[in-house]
Amino acid sequence: MIVVTNRIPVAEGHEADFEDRFKKRVHLVDKAPGFVRNEVHRPKPMKLDHATGAWSPDPDTQGFYEVKTWWQSMDDFVAWTKSPAFAEAHKNRAPKEMFAGPNKLEIHEIFLSTDFEVEDGSKPAAEAELSSPP
Repeated sequence: MIVVTNRIPVAEGHEADFEDRFKKRVHLVDKAPGFVRNEVHRPKPMKLDHATGAWSPDPDTQGFYEVKTWWQSMDDFVAWTKSPAFAEAHKNRAPKEMFAGPNKLEIHEIFLSTDFEVEDGSKPAAEAELSSPP
């Protein structure tokens, strides 16, 4: 299983419009073969005061929205990017002013999960701990 993450720097003042675009999305990806799930994460830049252990908002750090999709395989994701549904889902691009810089696409393969077995048959971490001899 793979997770595709699109890290998007949204310009200050455009956050609500950006989020609204996702709330009103067409949901075409949801029907793609091999698609598992989709999440959109809102940034919450925080900083840690190591002396006190206290967390506080960090206004000096650029936060990135993250759009994450989970796929059964890389082939499934690639097929989605070449599909007419992908073109349809991406045809109404947001205005340039909405962004504080370029996005960054990252792809990761899940090799361990606490939720499900992965391809190599590894058990979820919590289950593996429970079944290990003392």
